[in-house]
Amino acid sequence: MHWTAAGPGSRLCAVVTTVARGAGTAGGAVPARRRQRVPSVLLKYVMAVTGAIMLLYLVLHMIGNLKIFLGAAALDDYSAWLRTMLEPAVPRTGALWIIRVVLTVSVVAHIVSAIVLARRARAARPVRYTHRQPVQGSYAARTMRWGGVIIALFVVYHLLDLTAGTLNPNGVHGAVYDNVAADFAPSHWYATLIYVIAVIAVGFHVRHGLWSGLQTFGRSSAATQNALKGFALVFAVVLTVGFLSVPLAVTFGLV
Repeated sequence: MHWTAAGPGSRLCAVVTTVARGAGTAGGAVPARRRQRVPSVLLKYVMAVTGAIMLLYLVLHMIGNLKIFLGAAALDDYSAWLRTMLEPAVPRTGALWIIRVVLTVSVVAHIVSAIVLARRARAARPVRYTHRQPVQGSYAARTMRWGGVIIALFVVYHLLDLTAGTLNPNGVHGAVYDNVAADFAPSHWYATLIYVIAVIAVGFHVRHGLWSGLQTFGRSSAATQNALKGFALVFAVVLTVGFLSVPLAVTFGLV
């Protein structure tokens, strides 16, 4: 019997081809999901927890910096205390190194989680829109990526400047007050400018990150959402002003 192109044979081939394609798609979808060894929701929790750790450090760091307004002795004594903290339970500088390790792990986990989530978001929409309608969102939300880059670069500079003393004009170990005074002197205005830009970037990052982190742990009403946004904004402003008060006070001769 001769089958025509439109006959049962062609229909059978079409059915077999369709089933094969469907099986291939279904089979391919499972490994794609399996490749996501860490669920996205877990990565969001990692970002929230590590963000909270870094935020706590920022608050304590800001409080320590404000001791400059109490004089050189207060700031230098505070710096020395950090190195003897928890003695004799831990060796000298032991607690400080524990804090550094926890912060380093938190920063790495935070950055890696952010990169993976961003890549998954792009992969979920492989074809870009020809024309994207404007989407409501804060300025901080749209600038989290470059803000994070600025902060990362600043952390490296800050460690070389006021921790290692390599880039500091004074660079004397233990003389924290003098190092800060030399760093933000009027003649060293570019260091102050770098610090101001970085701290403002931190403020935007904290504002959006704090609000996003609170969302990760549950949903709430519209009124609560507005309250959380307001809290995140006030918190970020206080943190930014607290950090900026030190370099600006030195630059303008207030300390």
